Amino acid sequence: MSKNAYIRLVQGSTAPEGLTLDDLQLSLHAYQDAVKRTGAQLGWEYEEAAFPYSIESVTSPNAPKPQWLYLRGKASRYRHIAIGIGDSDPAQEPAISPPYVQVVLPDGSTHGDRAKANELCRFIAQRLKAELQLFNGRIMYYNPRK
Repeated sequence: MSKNAYIRLVQGSTAPEGLTLDDLQLSLHAYQDAVKRTGAQLGWEYEEAAFPYSIESVTSPNAPKPQWLYLRGKASRYRHIAIGIGDSDPAQEPAISPPYVQVVLPDGSTHGDRAKANELCRFIAQRLKAELQLFNGRIMYYNPRK
């Protein structure tokens, strides 16, 4: 059974009105750049170990533009992670439910995928100053709260 984590763009977030897949892709590239610089400081090719995925855009057959980013693992320990964007929770009113980023571990994901997905979720949520609901249901707040 697949598992989900949510990054909610609440009041005080850097992008409270919404986010695009291009913005998410920029966040992933910023993460790759950060681990590349870390590797340069350590004198080790850390980038391949820290981000062992290739980024692909996935389009559904009846949608004109990509709906998901699919991270396909390059190493045997890592298989796949899917990242998508939602406008609001359909079960709640749009005024109450904020836009969100959904990170999915599909069936067949490994423990390595889960660890990397948690790390990516924390990085993206911190960058967006958002609220993060992890795969285990716990919530981390990176948004400025009063």
